[in-house]
Amino acid sequence: MANKKNQTSMGQMIQRCHKWRQKRKQYIDLARQTSDEVERERLLQTAEHYGRIVNEEQVKIDSQRDPKDKTPMPEEMGESAENSDTKESDDDDEIGFPDFITNLK
Repeated sequence: MANKKNQTSMGQMIQRCHKWRQKRKQYIDLARQTSDEVERERLLQTAEHYGRIVNEEQVKIDSQRDPKDKTPMPEEMGESAENSDTKESDDDDEIGFPDFITNLK
């Protein structure tokens, strides 16, 4: 019974994490479309906030995951249709954001 409850809790954590990733991507996309520098910065900071939340939640998920579990988590799988947008936005942060921020003028 406890295992079933733990699986339900884990599923809810994964769903929240996915929802926050989508919100983060949404704010990044909005920031790219806006021409107002102040609004762009606010949107980027909000996206960064969601990124921190996702990281914290992912640490919780990873710490509760059974090491014997062979099922890969979305980040460990290759690009799938479900998470290709989030994977793309993660790559944008590492590669595209410094240029995006420095080329505001």
